[in-house]
Amino acid sequence: MKKILVGTHNKGKFKEISFLLSKNIKKISPKSLNIKSPKETGKTFVANSKLKAKYFSKYTNIPIISDDSGLCIKALNGNPGIFSARWAKKHGSFRKAMKFILKKMKPKKNRSAKFVCCLTYISKKRKICTEIGVIKGVISKKILGNKGFGYDPIFIPNSSQLTFSQMSKNKKIMMDHRYIAFKRLKRRVKTL
Repeated sequence: MKKILVGTHNKGKFKEISFLLSKNIKKISPKSLNIKSPKETGKTFVANSKLKAKYFSKYTNIPIISDDSGLCIKALNGNPGIFSARWAKKHGSFRKAMKFILKKMKPKKNRSAKFVCCLTYISKKRKICTEIGVIKGVISKKILGNKGFGYDPIFIPNSSQLTFSQMSKNKKIMMDHRYIAFKRLKRRVKTL
């Protein structure tokens, strides 16, 4: 059976990427190999995604797929953006970070936002392939739903009345930013 290292310590991301990958591929987590996460020093989603993939590729000779993603809110100058996970850490949890965002958004008329995902694949021969997926939407007025992870409870995609957290898992996975990036990547890397 072919193997791939899904380069993330985020359980939600690991599940989503594993779900998108072929059933004939064994998905391996960095945790199971005792590999820690690298420091995210890139200034963009692409830079961080590549940085993670290259970092994990040092520890194993199997293909790697890694993700860098985040929520970009127009009224907050594109924040939290590449700092999405770090905001959650700074505020103590994603829930507390969402409360902070909703408070900051109260006086704002424009609630538009987008989720961005950059996926990087490194083959066994160490060829690098990167793709980006973007889904546009708005920030909800309150935290809604109990499915999903991260900022899913405050993001309503343009094609819906529901937050990502209110949708069924399959519906969300088959339309979000990660899926869009994955679809593009799969066109270039047929084995995924």
